[in-house]
Amino acid sequence: MRTRRLVGALAAATLALTVAACGGGSEPSRAVDGPWEDVVAAANKEGKVTLYSTQAAPRLADLEKQFEKAYPAIDLEIVRGVDADLLSKIDAESRSGKGIGDVAVITDISWMKANADNDVAVPVVGPAFDAPDYHRASSIVDDRFFLEGAVILGLGWNTKALPGGVKDARGLLDPALKGKIGIVNPATSPTYLDYYAHIEKYYGEDYIKALAAQNPRIYPSNQPLGQAVASGEVTVGLMTDPMLTSKDAGAPVDWTATEHVWGAKWYGLALGSSPHPNAAQVLADFMVTPAGQAATTPGYASVLPDIAGSVANAQEVADQNLDVTTGQGAQKYRSELEQILK
Repeated sequence: MRTRRLVGALAAATLALTVAACGGGSEPSRAVDGPWEDVVAAANKEGKVTLYSTQAAPRLADLEKQFEKAYPAIDLEIVRGVDADLLSKIDAESRSGKGIGDVAVITDISWMKANADNDVAVPVVGPAFDAPDYHRASSIVDDRFFLEGAVILGLGWNTKALPGGVKDARGLLDPALKGKIGIVNPATSPTYLDYYAHIEKYYGEDYIKALAAQNPRIYPSNQPLGQAVASGEVTVGLMTDPMLTSKDAGAPVDWTATEHVWGAKWYGLALGSSPHPNAAQVLADFMVTPAGQAATTPGYASVLPDIAGSVANAQEVADQNLDVTTGQGAQKYRSELEQILK
């Protein structure tokens, strides 16, 4: 039985990059220019594919299981991390020409725009991208960045500590919750800057200052924040996903998107520096099939209709506010938030 390898840290991949830079490993194979059947045959021969992703670990574990069931000759290895870490790796591999990753799933739209005219990603060619339900015209950017899903973030709470829950972000300002709130570091990703801007839009520019006065605990991303809510480390979290995996496992958690729904689109890309370019295409294609979506989108937004457990349609999620997620606007807003929340 093949050992599952969901890599939660980047150490192993970083070590592999060092080895590759010293001349270790075999030469990358070439992308097949031909029928899809030939691409799959070449992918089977490559026998391996590595995914860099910001998605939830349980969903990625299910993706690995289902992909290897569909393509038993291809070993899927997953490296999970936040946008900042994964994009740094992708940039380094692209510059060096010594790739480790084959496919990536990210939320940083500003990075996509900055790389729109280079070869960091290659066009995706799988048949699933042309399925009518996928809506290729509105789901693929520049023929290379493909919509894979979306995370819907809202308010999550521990039902043992807070049986009545909260209805909206104003509920987090209750003095009884001081020191018991979890939030996400705005510097982790432009995606989180967009969420904070969303909160200020609906609750006022002074809301973040009032929240900071509640002495919240700051987490690097929504995944550890959700775990903290489930364990009771914090009572309530601003910017959690629905935590369905924890809830299904019996954790005392509940969640609301509130009346002002916010989401961040996950975009996938087949990396130009991929050492397994054909397996990269096969994995990218699988991720937007019903089987792939059934693995990655329970508790999230799906790019296909009628996916069990999906909470929304990813194509309907609003685009990021680029005024606060790109360029000097992002730097200024990030600095302002960090000063308030420090």
